[in-house]
Amino acid sequence: MQAPFIEIAGRRISADDSPYIIAELSANHNGNIENAFRILDEAKKAGADAVKLQTYRPDTITLDSDNEEFVIKGGLWDGRKLYELYEEAHMPWSWHKPLFERARELGITIFSSPFDATAVDLLEELGAPAYKIASFEAVDIPLIEYVASKGKPMIISTGMADAEEIQEAIQAAQGAGCKQLAILHCVSGYPAPSEDYNLRTISDMIERFGVVTGLSDHTIDNTTAVTSIALGASIVEKHVTLDRNGGGPDDSFSLEPVELMALCQDTKTAWKAIGNVDYGRKSSEQGNVQFRRSLYFIRDLEVGDAITEDAVRSVRPGYGIAPKMLSKIIGRKVTAKISKNTPVLLSVMEGNGCD
Repeated sequence: MQAPFIEIAGRRISADDSPYIIAELSANHNGNIENAFRILDEAKKAGADAVKLQTYRPDTITLDSDNEEFVIKGGLWDGRKLYELYEEAHMPWSWHKPLFERARELGITIFSSPFDATAVDLLEELGAPAYKIASFEAVDIPLIEYVASKGKPMIISTGMADAEEIQEAIQAAQGAGCKQLAILHCVSGYPAPSEDYNLRTISDMIERFGVVTGLSDHTIDNTTAVTSIALGASIVEKHVTLDRNGGGPDDSFSLEPVELMALCQDTKTAWKAIGNVDYGRKSSEQGNVQFRRSLYFIRDLEVGDAITEDAVRSVRPGYGIAPKMLSKIIGRKVTAKISKNTPVLLSVMEGNGCD
């Protein structure tokens, strides 16, 4: 049975293909478009498949209010107003076109997470090849339906969503016209501890929902992401920055370029290592077969002598018959003069059929 797959900008994504690595730029431009350009460059050099942006303005994602519910309590952004945080973190819409152009020059895929219909419209004008729905928007069914209506591949992050909400998001996307859909297991903590990820959930998601499944990883190293490949993740998304100590809102839980390169290499190695069910002898083993155990004569024998237990022994190398044949050759007579330290062969004994 063929694994479910999607295709973004000509790159096939499935459990049968090497992992698709998304470098999440997010707010790590830190207000400078040159930083955003450099992240594109570093993502390409590291071997990432795509760079993902976030397309919103503070007024399209929240309200400019001092009310208590608009102030963050606890965590990385404790005490900050939502509007002020998004004002700092958002990417000016005027940057999108030059970033899309630079990505195309570099030969790396670029797409974005839109947070309202106007963002979708902008990205459509730029020819975005796919869309990502962020975890916090996974319950925004009208947004999912509007994105799906564009007929592009979609990736939905599932942080905080329960199984019922994930199913609702999938049904909304597919019902509104999305033919190629992936979902990402996610923990919406910034950063998130690895023990919160419960990566066995990925295997269950693949079976339960029947779509391409991956991981949106907010841990601070690559261990969780690499491990996810063994459980069937086809996509890995990680935030990427130029400097984890850069002071931006997302820097502290993002990968630096050298770590992104390691992620690209290690997830590919993990995927290759999983391979297929195969009990056959591997190419790297061929030269070592001779060092397996086999039966050797350990004393001289004359023609007609019977083989006794003290005449043979299981040793390395493997040029004699298999040790499992020992009980079947005891008592048989040899048909040639035998020198010690030579392999036991059926051809030198009577009744050499050895049933």
